[in-house]
Amino acid sequence: MILFPAIDLKDGQCVRLKLGDMEQATVYNADPAAQAKTFEDQGFEWLHVVDLNGAFAGESVNGAAVDTILKATKNPVQLGGGIRTLSHIENWLSRGLTRVILGTVAVRDPALVIEACKQFPGCVAVGIDAKGGKVAVEGWAEASELGVVELARNFEGAGVAAIIYTDIDRDGILTGINWTSTLDLADAVSIPVIASGGLASIEDVKRMLQPDARKLEGAISGRALYDGRIDPQEALALIKAAREKEDTQ
Repeated sequence: MILFPAIDLKDGQCVRLKLGDMEQATVYNADPAAQAKTFEDQGFEWLHVVDLNGAFAGESVNGAAVDTILKATKNPVQLGGGIRTLSHIENWLSRGLTRVILGTVAVRDPALVIEACKQFPGCVAVGIDAKGGKVAVEGWAEASELGVVELARNFEGAGVAAIIYTDIDRDGILTGINWTSTLDLADAVSIPVIASGGLASIEDVKRMLQPDARKLEGAISGRALYDGRIDPQEALALIKAAREKEDTQ
């Protein structure tokens, strides 16, 4: 079980959006590299990064900021936002990313995702962002008619490393993760699922460690960490204890 701290990049700065709205952005750190190092020093083992401008533009916009993050941390980094082609993927992996996250292109061109999994095994995750149970694309600006499980099942057996499932209706407003829909998705596919959107408190971390949620790869936390609603040491200690307990069983 992994708790992924999030760095969302807008105009080169670490921000958090409310309900996926670029006009409702709060700047938390003007230095993304320093933030990445802080998360590493706190004991986190992974880093989740989103190029928000890139998600809307359809190509990398905050590439320079991501490069500084990769230089600042030894932790593996996964990146989403504006990654739409095989050359985008190859370029990012060659620059030191551990995993790319494909969102819009997973809806528009699922064959590309399947091909990417063949060319870059273990390095491709799919981001499924949902609003009202339907998949949203283009930086959450457009809704599709595609259901979450329907999309996820397109990639069964393809070699997708993980599905990052975000409930947009909860993102950035600290109302708690939508555990029902997240666990329903995890039950429907064999691909590991990472919960995202709304993680609010240490209670969500405890919920993540319950037996029915152990099928998840983990959860992403953004605003709750930045606002101090979750103490990193407490959260990571709970996860470590749960891992040790599992290892002895």
